[in-house]
Amino acid sequence: MLWTVLLALMVLLLLQTQLSVCLRELRNGGSSSPVYTSPSSSLSSHNATQQRLPGAIIIGVRKGGTRALLEMLNLHPDVEVAKAEVHYFNVEEHYRRGLAWYRAQMPFTFPGQLTVEKTPGYFAAPQVPARLWDMNPAVRLLLIVRDPAERLISDYTQVLHNRLTRHKPYQHLEELLLHKGHIDPSYKALQRSLYHQHLSRWLEVFPREQIHVVDGDALIRDPFPELRKAETFLDLPPRINPNNFYYNTTKGFYCLLSAGHDKCLDESKGRPHAPLSTQVLKKLCHYFRKPNKLFFEMVGRSFSWC
Repeated sequence: MLWTVLLALMVLLLLQTQLSVCLRELRNGGSSSPVYTSPSSSLSSHNATQQRLPGAIIIGVRKGGTRALLEMLNLHPDVEVAKAEVHYFNVEEHYRRGLAWYRAQMPFTFPGQLTVEKTPGYFAAPQVPARLWDMNPAVRLLLIVRDPAERLISDYTQVLHNRLTRHKPYQHLEELLLHKGHIDPSYKALQRSLYHQHLSRWLEVFPREQIHVVDGDALIRDPFPELRKAETFLDLPPRINPNNFYYNTTKGFYCLLSAGHDKCLDESKGRPHAPLSTQVLKKLCHYFRKPNKLFFEMVGRSFSWC
């Protein structure tokens, strides 16, 4: 009888031990091995990932192809990108939150990886160059530009789409662009296309060799050569290759291919432009001739713009 009782007690102890193990596994996500800290946590002791301030920033231009450039750079295994435009340096409410807030908007990276942020609003904001220098004087800047007339029309098209979506009134492009038959220099979308004015402010703070100019029109036609130049500027080993791109005949532009998965930019990219008469387009191109020439002299190269 005593042996029976002892045996029953031993069985109960074994069952209790097994139950404790099972409960511990459930708490740890179904595994008795140490818990892996995902990159969404503030710091992982297993893989040393953490959020770092960007070593490179795409500063503009708006409607110049900044999203395409960011997604293409993200093909590189040594690059991690901030998924959203942060607007830290050009929005006072954000800037007052400090660098800790800015860092918290960045992706988690391994040591040696490059963090890249893009906010095209930085380029035309007068206060941004000095603020960015204060954060990191060695930060590398990428500026993607396209034909300023095309950029202006694309800028207007986006605003028009947003207003139509919200059922708000709008003005036709020619009404905004012309005043008494002449180009109106006060139109904000036009001012954003005066690249030489904005770049001059950046060159008062940063040396020219710290700003890499990407040809946005060339990036659309054939992405790889522009990406190879960007890799070189960023001191990245050449990992992006022509096989990472394929032309989507339906969308009318290149899509990305990596590890067997393809990705195309969202439907807002490649949206048909708002109409502009040939006569007004000629006036616009004539207006941009002198500003374009000044910009070409500043960057030491020319572009096939109207």
